[in-house]
Amino acid sequence: MAAGVTGGTIHLEIGGRLRQVSLERLDAGNRFRFTIDGRTLEVSAVRVGAGAWSFLLPDGSQYRVAVTGTAAAGFTAHLSSGDVAVGLTRRHSRRRADAPDASGPARVESPMPARVVRVLGTVGQRVRAGQGLVVVEAMKMENELRSPRDGVVADVLVGEGASVEAGAVLMIVE
Repeated sequence: MAAGVTGGTIHLEIGGRLRQVSLERLDAGNRFRFTIDGRTLEVSAVRVGAGAWSFLLPDGSQYRVAVTGTAAAGFTAHLSSGDVAVGLTRRHSRRRADAPDASGPARVESPMPARVVRVLGTVGQRVRAGQGLVVVEAMKMENELRSPRDGVVADVLVGEGASVEAGAVLMIVE
């Protein structure tokens, strides 16, 4: 990810509480800006193992976080203060005026900059709402993107290994 590029916003359930989280890389090194529920914090982050990171905060405090699990089954963040359950979730909001109706094409979009790990849907395949269509990976975490409704896969716009930006359309379901 290039310096200054916004990493996107995701919704996580952390310890049973819904949180809006975004990440922005500030330079080519290890400086990041996290925004959690509107509160921003700049940190230095260094990978210290598979799924483990060390975070240095501006006040000099340091935290180590190890993450295990998958998007489908849920994650566990292992902190010195204890383990915290983390789940990727969707925030339900009112339908926007420009959103497709239930009978029109539905777009499956990447919620964040990511790498496509697996493409599960194929053109012409009949799918059900909630069925996994594409698996993307960001920050060493996999996220299975699901069909927004019952329908047929009309177009597959990515392949495995592709890098995608937040909001990129990956598939169309009609």
